[in-house]
Amino acid sequence: MRWTPGLLLLGVLALGGCTTELGPTPSDLKAQWEAQNVYPQTFKADLLAFLRTYLNDPTRVRSASVAQPALKDYGPDKRYIVCLRYNARDNTGVYMGMKTGAAVYVSGKLDDFVDQPKAVLELCKDAVYAPFPELEALTR
Repeated sequence: MRWTPGLLLLGVLALGGCTTELGPTPSDLKAQWEAQNVYPQTFKADLLAFLRTYLNDPTRVRSASVAQPALKDYGPDKRYIVCLRYNARDNTGVYMGMKTGAAVYVSGKLDDFVDQPKAVLELCKDAVYAPFPELEALTR
């Protein structure tokens, strides 16, 4: 079998393409992910908009309090977390008791809401709460 220079060049290029990394490197991806840790300036407004649809009855919420955003471990990364406590009514009008939730922010916007008690307990163990009258005044 006889190799021509063009065929040999094609073979070298094909093999070279197998070793070329396409896309960003893992360190580039991590840096991009960390760059999304932007302080959520409108965290209260984002929470109110979310809770208006999340709660069965968003009116007449009692004992609402919220913590300031804090950079915390969330999975393998760090994210801004806002802890929240409230006593809302169910769809029959009965108060369900105090609930605690944790809002997760990415790029300054609400990305996830954690309401599993064990996970929230860990995320909010050192939260300092302040009254959240805007939630208590929420309407449909």
